[in-house]
Amino acid sequence: MDLSKEIEVLLDELKKIRRDLHRIPELGFEEYKTSAYIINFLEKLEINFEPSILGTGVVAYFKGNNPKRTYCFRADMDALSVQEQNDISFKSLHPSKMHACGHDGHMAIALGLAKFLAKNKNILKDNVVLLFQPAEEGPGGALPIIENGILRKYGVDEIYGLHLFPGIEEGRMGIRAGAMMSQNGEFDIKIEGKSAHGAMPHTGIDSIVIAGELVLTLQSIVSRDVNPIHPAVLTIGRIEGGEKRNVIAKEVVLEGTLRTFSQETYDIIKERVMEHKKGIELKYRCNIDVVFRDMYPAVYNDEYLTEEFIKSQEEGTIDTIDPIMLAEDFSYYQQEIPGVFFFLGSKNEEKNYISSLHNGNFNFDERILGYGVQAFLKILKQRNALEI
Repeated sequence: MDLSKEIEVLLDELKKIRRDLHRIPELGFEEYKTSAYIINFLEKLEINFEPSILGTGVVAYFKGNNPKRTYCFRADMDALSVQEQNDISFKSLHPSKMHACGHDGHMAIALGLAKFLAKNKNILKDNVVLLFQPAEEGPGGALPIIENGILRKYGVDEIYGLHLFPGIEEGRMGIRAGAMMSQNGEFDIKIEGKSAHGAMPHTGIDSIVIAGELVLTLQSIVSRDVNPIHPAVLTIGRIEGGEKRNVIAKEVVLEGTLRTFSQETYDIIKERVMEHKKGIELKYRCNIDVVFRDMYPAVYNDEYLTEEFIKSQEEGTIDTIDPIMLAEDFSYYQQEIPGVFFFLGSKNEEKNYISSLHNGNFNFDERILGYGVQAFLKILKQRNALEI
């Protein structure tokens, strides 16, 4: 069987699926229209599937002819709170919501894989699970999927996922063994000083001055407290405070993100943040409240399965990439079972498909959806799950 010809036949349908889903973006755990679309598609294939996973998730199941293993392919479903800027015929119909991270493409690829497997059941040796997962962008659907025993229920042995990525040329794939994407967390800092007239600063406690010093001192943690060969990011992305230009600010709020590739480094940074906080409280006689929200672990690709993935793909299409400080809840699955996550390049300067993820102008050439389906099928072929 020539996979490339089989995929060529699917391309028009993949394009339609992607555009249909692009029009109806929904936020995490609110993907009801999206879920209904997926269910309707699977019903027409007359295959086994389970709806209403965590409310909106869907699992499709294909039983192999002589199963020894079960392979899972995950597609995330949710969109972002982003206003679409693209002038296209299939523009988002939901104001301030957009598939700006390519999840419409991920679902189209998984549904394309479903159609192929439904049509070619006779060549499927092992079991295949397609997991349509809600809420990747937040608060995270992967961990509740695990906690609800979905992987155990279907006896999943290996799991695979992809992400469209405009930092890699269209048609190429980026991957690395081991740590590929970062562990991440968020933090909020609330500084409480004392309000006073701006002309009498000695009678107040200036939260803006304190915030300025805190922002600067926290930047020394990565440069001075973390081993320089261990990557780490600490970013303050938002500051809000003050009432008027001539009033000493009583309160300032800082919001930031923390990213590393190791739990040890992550814990060191959190500890030093708290120590800096205590020192500044003493120095300025103020109160500082710090709240951390630990989020996703690092995406860590199984070394053997990464080798198998690279072997499975066409020679010259794989880029070994550097670790990247983006985060993904696919990492939770990899803590349970061996798994591989890779980037599917979408960059095309000729067609101006160069906007970053989470950008209102993000878009891609839909022919790459075929590359995604083919990549998944080649994994199954390499793992001897398909008789091709």
